[in-house]
Amino acid sequence: MVEKTQVARSKRIQRRTGKTFHVATRLLPERIRHPTYVLYGFFRIADEVVDAEDTAPPEEQRAELDRLRAAALGERETDDPVLDAFGSVRAEHGIADEDVHAFVDAMESDIDTDRYETYADLEAYMDGSASAVGRMMTAIMGLDAETEATALPHATKLGEAFQMTNFLRDVREDVVERDRIYLPLETLERHGVSEERILNLEFDDDVAAAIREELVRTERLYEEGVAGIKYLPDDCQLAVLLAAVLYADHHRLIRNLGYDTVSTTPSLSFTRKISLLVRTRWKWQWKQDPEAVFYEMSHGFDADHGRHGHGPPDATAFRTD
Repeated sequence: MVEKTQVARSKRIQRRTGKTFHVATRLLPERIRHPTYVLYGFFRIADEVVDAEDTAPPEEQRAELDRLRAAALGERETDDPVLDAFGSVRAEHGIADEDVHAFVDAMESDIDTDRYETYADLEAYMDGSASAVGRMMTAIMGLDAETEATALPHATKLGEAFQMTNFLRDVREDVVERDRIYLPLETLERHGVSEERILNLEFDDDVAAAIREELVRTERLYEEGVAGIKYLPDDCQLAVLLAAVLYADHHRLIRNLGYDTVSTTPSLSFTRKISLLVRTRWKWQWKQDPEAVFYEMSHGFDADHGRHGHGPPDATAFRTD
């Protein structure tokens, strides 16, 4: 059983390190909100093993992740209140061991992998770092087997979309703080951009074109992901919808910067987040249709443009009017 103090500690972690997701989480009913805090706390603990400002040597990082994995799976005792709470949530909600392994494996890969040659390589990484997160969230919502089977592919894509938005927003931060490039090297090469130019934080029209290409690809993921919100419990749909609206709004910022996330890292202001919350909630009261509200809130997102593979990606998908 998860104790209130464990939930409170996890909530503080989310409020401090995941401000955008925290706004949406608060709209979840308590039965889902509290386990969500615990999940997020676990994710951050694992992430910080490899992303902390002063990281330990690789062998110590791997050993710590192994200890974390065993505690999360209930294979060893832990005195960490968040890990202990995660073990309880995993057991209570039937979170698949495979998803725990996938997530921790992805964190472990960050120790010695800092480039991704192809999008397929990056997608394989995101199956653990993001898609597994979407699947764990689906598990704690307690869907019946048939509905869960329908919802899971969409949850996977939505988790991937959120992760890609973070990568596109944080190009500069990932280089400066972690010496990592999450943009697929094949995309950079297609636009004549060398790895060195990104590492040197050099921005030009070619870099903009590469980021734009991945931005449009990500917007396809939002289409697939948002299409599955309607399968979630009624009292969870607004929260997940708001998360999608908040993350997708970073694309507006990126476009307004001319795709330059090499020189700066855009972020949503508190005022903007509250504005999106209020307007999304108001539209939801009238429509109760996740896709319709998402496209309205995403500045003219064309629900039919390019869907089902019709035509090449086009940046008009998310307009910045």
